[in-house]
Amino acid sequence: MKIKTIFGYEILDSRGNPTTACCITLENGLQARAYVPSGASTGQYEAIELRDGDKSRYNGLGVQNAIQNINTEIANILIGKDSSQQSELDQLMCELDGTSNKSRLGANAILAVSLALAKVSAAAENKELYQYLQGLFPDHISEITFPRIGFNVLNGGKHADSGLDIQEYMIMPTGNMITENIRMGAEIYHTLKNILQKNNQITAVGDEGGFAPHLRNNEEGLQLLVEAISQAGYTPGKDCSIALDAAASEFFDTNTQMYTFDKTSYTGSDLATIYTRWLDTYPIISLEDPFADTDYTSWQNLMKSVPTTLTVVGDDLLVTNSQKIQYGIDNTLCNSSLIKPNQIGTLTETIQAMNLAHQNGWSTMMSHRSADTIDSFISDLAIAGQCQYMKSGAPARAERVGKYNR
Repeated sequence: MKIKTIFGYEILDSRGNPTTACCITLENGLQARAYVPSGASTGQYEAIELRDGDKSRYNGLGVQNAIQNINTEIANILIGKDSSQQSELDQLMCELDGTSNKSRLGANAILAVSLALAKVSAAAENKELYQYLQGLFPDHISEITFPRIGFNVLNGGKHADSGLDIQEYMIMPTGNMITENIRMGAEIYHTLKNILQKNNQITAVGDEGGFAPHLRNNEEGLQLLVEAISQAGYTPGKDCSIALDAAASEFFDTNTQMYTFDKTSYTGSDLATIYTRWLDTYPIISLEDPFADTDYTSWQNLMKSVPTTLTVVGDDLLVTNSQKIQYGIDNTLCNSSLIKPNQIGTLTETIQAMNLAHQNGWSTMMSHRSADTIDSFISDLAIAGQCQYMKSGAPARAERVGKYNR
């Protein structure tokens, strides 16, 4: 399984901006490609995606420098090596980069190669990608379990111009089969569209395929979800629950240490009171990034006050980084980690983060990005790593449903 060629090239993501792609060919002729997504609401501690900054091309968002790094420096050290040595090759690329956040070569360059290595190695072993990935986890379990799906049906925050502070309003069906849950998600999604149309609300969608209506306040979004679940013929809290991604770092003022929520300023304690009332009123089972990534006190206080059954997910707080996950574990900041491979930059480090979370009794939620591609790699990774949850946006738009269909 020796590598013959590594070829990086530029493609467009779902927002119409450039992103990196990589094609790896082995000496036996087998070939695989991987595409890297990009986020809008990015955590300040994420690995750095390298952008060209040339305003005359793609408004400065080109990735030709990252592509050049793939085709020269990275290719030079990997060609001729065994593609199946995933951890060793990922480590080689990290050492070549030489920075703590992959800012020299670009996390978007390194990850494109890292994912393509796994894909081409799976092909060489004549395995499905998820089967190959299972072997990369320390505690290799061949059993297939499907994650619970979170469909982002209402978009806010940086993902839409709806004016909502909450970034993602998700429905989480609770059926016994993945196909049943996907069907429920699609039915509720279309029911929600009908409700919005009857209310004379626009049904244009945000970056992740969810609707972006102009509502009176954040809570109205929850009311709409309950109504849609019921009108679709399901029981809220029994057949389908709700998950939220607040992405609170986006409406937190680091100077005043206050949150601007529904056009009102709140302390972390005030915001926690709102969340607690919502938990008592609506069938919410998961709350992601309820506070800013630096507001540790609010995270800790929330964990002390909410039921242990609530999944409190760290995204900007943890950025798929094992060191930050360990800090979250040691300080009881949450009980679940979002998993986004492009936050950390290699497949090996992603697997390490997932393994650390699971070893300490945490759940994991595999996640897409708001600017994504048709690559469904995370679906296979969610299965291989036995993630309890996965989200890929609404049951709409090819880059979202491709992952659900996979």
